[in-house]
Amino acid sequence: MGRIGLALTLVGTAALLPGCLAEPVGCPAIGHVPGVSLTVAADYAPDVASLRLKACQDGVCTEKELMLNPGATSVDQGCTPDGVCSATSSPDGTLQGFLELPALSENPLEATVTGTSPAGIALPVRTLTFTPQGEFPYGEQCGRVISAGLVLNEADLRQR
Repeated sequence: MGRIGLALTLVGTAALLPGCLAEPVGCPAIGHVPGVSLTVAADYAPDVASLRLKACQDGVCTEKELMLNPGATSVDQGCTPDGVCSATSSPDGTLQGFLELPALSENPLEATVTGTSPAGIALPVRTLTFTPQGEFPYGEQCGRVISAGLVLNEADLRQR
């Protein structure tokens, strides 16, 4: 093989190399605020006027009065023949609150919920130790998202 043959072989090989590399995958430009979300069950929501959440993880505690907002569920509106689908939001009777925890990890977390009823009477103190969950909702290339969700009802506090 002469110099021209060697040059053609090298050029051909170089042209094939990009096909061996992984294509970059786009990640959604969606921000994630780490923290603990709290849902008050619909049947317990009328008994709740205010809630305070204390979350302790790795020796650091954060405590805050939660702003409680009405919860909602998505209602499917169906799809058009050309594939355009839609949904709407409908109140579901729950209350939603959130405590931001910038250093949230997958280590055990202790959550304590206190609050008052509409009559100003103290609600039972509820405490739960649980492990936040990490997942890759947009694929491993887009990074791990750690979430911690709780549900409060008349009987207990549990992980969502």
